[in-house]
Amino acid sequence: MSSQENENFIIEAGDEGQRLDTYLVSKLEDMTRSHIQKLIEDGQVTVDNNRVKTGFKLKKGMTVNVELPEPVMLDLKPEDIPLDIVFEDDDIIVINKPKDLVVHPGAGNWEGTLVNALLSHCKDSLSDINGVIRPGIVHRIDKDTTGLLVVAKNNEAHLKLSEQLKAHDIVRTYEAIVDGAVKEDSGKIIAPIGRHPTQRMKMAVNPVNGKPAVTHYKVLERFKGYSYLQLKLETGRTHQIRVHMAALGHPVTGDTVYGKACSLMNTEGQALHARYLSLTHPRTEEPMVFEAPLPEYFESLLKRLRG
Repeated sequence: MSSQENENFIIEAGDEGQRLDTYLVSKLEDMTRSHIQKLIEDGQVTVDNNRVKTGFKLKKGMTVNVELPEPVMLDLKPEDIPLDIVFEDDDIIVINKPKDLVVHPGAGNWEGTLVNALLSHCKDSLSDINGVIRPGIVHRIDKDTTGLLVVAKNNEAHLKLSEQLKAHDIVRTYEAIVDGAVKEDSGKIIAPIGRHPTQRMKMAVNPVNGKPAVTHYKVLERFKGYSYLQLKLETGRTHQIRVHMAALGHPVTGDTVYGKACSLMNTEGQALHARYLSLTHPRTEEPMVFEAPLPEYFESLLKRLRG
């Protein structure tokens, strides 16, 4: 039995000139634009049997074929995983995420994630806008990045937080230790980020297929061979800080994907921490600022560098 089903569409005159992804959003109503774009990028969508890009303009008479993976029935289990809760009310919950915790389930990680912990703690009080796998998840941080993220406990809160993210009104401020001496005291990195052209598990600065990405940085302290930075995200691309700092020639210390391992660290993963998070409360419209102190591994590394 095939693990995929196919959908075929023939472009009519009224649809001519539409972008491929826009057209499919209107035809596959139960799928998000980002999911459709991923199918296109992965070659599971063809136009007249040819792989094309998401922004491909359609013409009358063309045939669009979509290979849809069979839906996987998921039964995500609530798990009693301790959470470091910085703030919680009926609308949002702000978490200080530790290292080695994946935010939501995916291939190879169906258990032991932040979502499994949230299902146990919040029960049914999580938004379902992002579907079964990502209930409540408004934004993510990487498995080995520590620090703050906000989770929506209902759909109204989720929509308002998503609007704030889109308008850059949620400010995420990180701290990182990077390899090498960063020369400028502060700066702005403007470089589009997209999937790496040959290594599909990595992101890269990609002028052809990348999405706009902007990171602001400021040097807090310099050491021999390392720099301690504060970084603010203007956009929120996957692995943005890690990719941008590597492109600048200063990969995040301990980042074995975009840089190299660090013998000074007693822990795996990069020295990157989401320290501050500011947002407007989705119901009360009150400005809120949260802080997560530097984790022990980060403080320990700073102490060694200063010593």
